[in-house]
Amino acid sequence: MSKETDELTATEVTSSASSSTNFDPTVVDGTSVIRNQTRNRTSSGRSDFPIIVHCHLRWDFVWQRPQQIFSRLADNHRILFIEDPEIADGEPHLAIDEVQPNIVRLIPKVPQALAINADKDAEIFLPLIRKALREHPLLAGHFDDPVQWFYSPMSAPGYLGQFGGHGLVYDCMDELASFRFAPPDIADRERFVMSKADVVFTGGFQLFESKSKHHSNVHFYGCGVDVEHYGKARLEETEVPASVASLPKPVFGYFGVIDERLDYELVAALADRFPEASVVMAGPFAKVDRAELPDRPNIHWLGQQKYSDLPALVKGFDVCLMPFALNEATKYINPTKTLEYMAGGKPVVSTAIADVVRNFTPIVQVARSPEEFVDAVERAWRSPDAGLIAEGIERASAATWDATVASMRRNIQEAVFDTAPASAIAH
Repeated sequence: MSKETDELTATEVTSSASSSTNFDPTVVDGTSVIRNQTRNRTSSGRSDFPIIVHCHLRWDFVWQRPQQIFSRLADNHRILFIEDPEIADGEPHLAIDEVQPNIVRLIPKVPQALAINADKDAEIFLPLIRKALREHPLLAGHFDDPVQWFYSPMSAPGYLGQFGGHGLVYDCMDELASFRFAPPDIADRERFVMSKADVVFTGGFQLFESKSKHHSNVHFYGCGVDVEHYGKARLEETEVPASVASLPKPVFGYFGVIDERLDYELVAALADRFPEASVVMAGPFAKVDRAELPDRPNIHWLGQQKYSDLPALVKGFDVCLMPFALNEATKYINPTKTLEYMAGGKPVVSTAIADVVRNFTPIVQVARSPEEFVDAVERAWRSPDAGLIAEGIERASAATWDATVASMRRNIQEAVFDTAPASAIAH
């Protein structure tokens, strides 16, 4: 729950400011390694620098990489988590609240008529955010000299360097240019933000190989997992929710975003092959029309689930599914749920996602055709491999988010506050 909620409106800002960054993609050479050498640096590292995050994902959406990272960085840093604008009635304004200690969320609210593009958003909201940083009780005095951290490059030209500070982090968790409805200039904007970044993180090894060609300080940090949380799926006292416990067995289950990255024909084929089984698809819909998804009596679309309820959900699965389509949107993904399923002590079956094949076989059974996938699910259900499940639990236990975040934090301190150069590293 948020600690405090407040709003700041455009009429409270007396000057009509516009973004000082006019984005011109032609100034960036995307084929070369470029690092910003003009930023003022200090040779003495800082351990408590504030962080301003620009994220296209909602804090209250699916609990994933950004939430895992910043809920831990908040132990040592003040975090301002700026989401993409939301459509709202009235004049432009900011909704500001504290979602957990040391993490303040800021949501720009804009009327439909003014929701034009990312540059217009920055023109509208930059003066409002600056005023909030000066005057809002949750922000004033807490975000001097911040490090800026971008997830989507779309907002970077309008906000980069606009709050003072020492450094810039780009955390590339997906190849957003390959996603459905991606803005046509997103690749140009990514080249821009990478040209200014002090350090680049990637969520997948394929992404690491791609981005390392264009920046000299790239670090691969793949999936982490909260083992204590997902390990509750292995506890006797954890109660499977009625939405799953009441279903016919076996239960083949997936949790995560329901979007264009999934292979819905594969989901339907699994349901058709085992009409006595239940196929559970738990998660929010994004960029897909529910009416166009498979409609079978034994496919159960459960909608978005609370993060706290996921271990109990997994406990009810006989086999955990990763039925991803093999397309441009999935070429670079490294699904966080892989280790989460493994921590829950369940057999896992996936399509041949490159990072899954590289990082998690043979613990995860990988199928390269619909027939192989269905057969692998049946084997995992009828004859689960206790040795592989135990190996998965051990592997998950060694891949904690705590260790990942501690290493990221060191990378930032070295890149932003020290003068020694770093190089591309796969952790």
